[in-house]
Amino acid sequence: MKALQIAASGMVAQQMRVDVVSNNLANMSTTGYNARRADFADLHYQQLARPGSVSASDGTVLPTGVQLGLGVRPAAVSVVLAQGPIAQTGGDLDIAIEGKGYIEVTLPGGGAAYTRDGALKRTGDGLIVNSEGYEVAPGITIPSDARTLAINADGEIYAYFADRIEPEQIGQLSLVGFTNDKGLEAIGSNLFVETEASGPALQSTPGENGLGTLRQGYLEESSVDAVREVTELIKAQRGYELNAKVITAADQMLSATSQVR
Repeated sequence: MKALQIAASGMVAQQMRVDVVSNNLANMSTTGYNARRADFADLHYQQLARPGSVSASDGTVLPTGVQLGLGVRPAAVSVVLAQGPIAQTGGDLDIAIEGKGYIEVTLPGGGAAYTRDGALKRTGDGLIVNSEGYEVAPGITIPSDARTLAINADGEIYAYFADRIEPEQIGQLSLVGFTNDKGLEAIGSNLFVETEASGPALQSTPGENGLGTLRQGYLEESSVDAVREVTELIKAQRGYELNAKVITAADQMLSATSQVR
């Protein structure tokens, strides 16, 4: 009885759906987080009678045929690209990206990773890093005697000093774009790495080549919609229950068959 395997595949699919929803809800407060969505596709079909096949000697053709589906499978868990709300923090190294683009950081092994988490920090040596301590490209160091910082929409960083009136530009932040943002590989800690599906990193000045601009003193909040996620959770729960009922019904049918004398 194929109903057992079909319903089991449905339960596995709904379980994955719940896993994705739970991860979204867990990251409701994660800076720059974009919600994920589970996509599914039907499995292979068993062709008991193919549509269009001849069914009689007079050439009668079957209009629909008999095609039995064998269940469901996960097709993708994709990122729902959406701008999260911008919240004011007042931090001189807090940066929100308004529009497309990612900040590039350098991993300990020397590779590049990308993030929309603009909660930047400075080390004891004045180097600008992200929350994990990874250097923010292109490697900007804040002078120890700098009083305040100003970062404009184009990513230019200016330092103000106590003994000078005019600020001094100490660096230029850049943003990175991709042909297919959904093809990036998430590695945790709000970081992504380039893949063949995403295409190569395209570095540019904020506000150019379709990239967003920067806003100092703000952070991008998570784009998770709690109401939508709870609705998805209820739908997944109902789907799981219905597939479980199918297994119960199939088991009762098999039991009835085994009791035939």
